[in-house]
Amino acid sequence: MKILVTGASGFLGAAVVERLLAHGYTDVRCNVRQRSGTVKLEALRRRYPEATLQYCVGNLKYPEHAARAADGAQTLFHLAAGLKGAAADLFSDSVVASRNLLDAVGENRTIRIVLVSSLSVYGVAGLGRGAQVSEDTPLEANPERRDYYSYSKLCQEELFREYQRKRGFELVVLRPGVIYGPGGGHFSDRVGLMVGSRLLYLGGDNVLPLTYLDNCAEAVVVAGTARHTAGETFNVYDDDLPTCRQYLRAYQQQVRKVRAIPVSYFGLRLLSWILERYHRYSKGQLPSVLTQYKVASSWAGNRFDNSKLRSIGWRPLVSTPEGLLRAFTAFRAELRSA
Repeated sequence: MKILVTGASGFLGAAVVERLLAHGYTDVRCNVRQRSGTVKLEALRRRYPEATLQYCVGNLKYPEHAARAADGAQTLFHLAAGLKGAAADLFSDSVVASRNLLDAVGENRTIRIVLVSSLSVYGVAGLGRGAQVSEDTPLEANPERRDYYSYSKLCQEELFREYQRKRGFELVVLRPGVIYGPGGGHFSDRVGLMVGSRLLYLGGDNVLPLTYLDNCAEAVVVAGTARHTAGETFNVYDDDLPTCRQYLRAYQQQVRKVRAIPVSYFGLRLLSWILERYHRYSKGQLPSVLTQYKVASSWAGNRFDNSKLRSIGWRPLVSTPEGLLRAFTAFRAELRSA
């Protein structure tokens, strides 16, 4: 079975390729933007000499590159997406590239497509504090009021569902929480925002929906290859989730001391209200970055349950305490080398 993995050189992409090989899949095409992206994949080639790893270098924003990547693929793991930047860049990398890929697939009804989306597509602002987020939670109705990333991921997911209804291929969607591990970021925005050398600590005692890199990749492969998961959506996060406070405390103890400036949820709501009022008063002179809607979406606090993912046989490869230990050890080494 020919498997295509887009974004194969990325943080999650390389881990998904590794888990595919570990599960015994031997014919994997890796789409990467630049030839330099094959370096980390070469290590996998050496570990799994019996497998055939094919590199397809190209940018999916160009239709001819997307057509070359999709040619002959029977299962498609789509991880390529924009993660940061201006709205136009995020939309181009997530939506335009996805449309090109779907057009390249054409009328192939036998292909299975596995889309890695995001937990940020859920409309949680109106749920109230402490509400549980599940696969049945309504999607974001006002993504433009939240942030450009959420907007682009929601548009991407809606695009795949539109094509699936028209073409009839199998579609599996995964929505990871905060993916962490060696090589990843130190702080999710859910914990807080770095302002210079200080952390504006916003998460309080909110549960942090972490998923360790290897666990997330395992979830993508298990859900993406199981026969009975066609048409299903799975949220991805680990067991024994810490709170933002617990994460910050462990980071302070095991990595480095960071001066954290705590801001309560109600203080954050007040600050965002003031900033919104000034944004209107100044006729946009101050960008409307921190809004009440954004605050309610990101820092009101939710509960999370991975029972649906576990029901198909997924189990975390790495426990949360072990995952945090590995991540913090890597972060310390990273800071020393810097």
